[in-house]
Amino acid sequence: MKNENFKTISENRQARHEYFVVESFEVGIELVGTEVKSIRQGGVNLKDSWCSIDNGELFVKGMHISPYEKGNIFNKDPMRVRRLLMHRREINRLYGMVKQDGLTLIPISLYFKGSRVKMQLGLCKGKKLHDKRDDMAKRDAKREIERSLKERNR
Repeated sequence: MKNENFKTISENRQARHEYFVVESFEVGIELVGTEVKSIRQGGVNLKDSWCSIDNGELFVKGMHISPYEKGNIFNKDPMRVRRLLMHRREINRLYGMVKQDGLTLIPISLYFKGSRVKMQLGLCKGKKLHDKRDDMAKRDAKREIERSLKERNR
């Protein structure tokens, strides 16, 4: 197996706050050259993006890739719908789960794997308000424990 180097480009932190991630998948994304150059400069935002399955194909919507500043007429629309690359049987399985179980597909992160841009796609279930509060309470308790251990070791 080759040594693959991973470089995270962008993360959707809000997704982990708003949803339970049931399962995650690695998918490819269909981009044009100027979009890749803009991604290398960090000009991508996943905050309000989501995925849908139309006619057996997987698409990401709401993902913003800033226009490449040195680009010309080849720059594409920053908010255009982009196709995600995944095996047909996996897409069909996801389609069944999304339609039947009330789950949704949310982009979690975007990263380079070697020279290729990959996306981590999460099959997610929405959190209720009390779930979000529980997560915040757990995080605060963990922070307090770490703080007290740090002071005790001094």
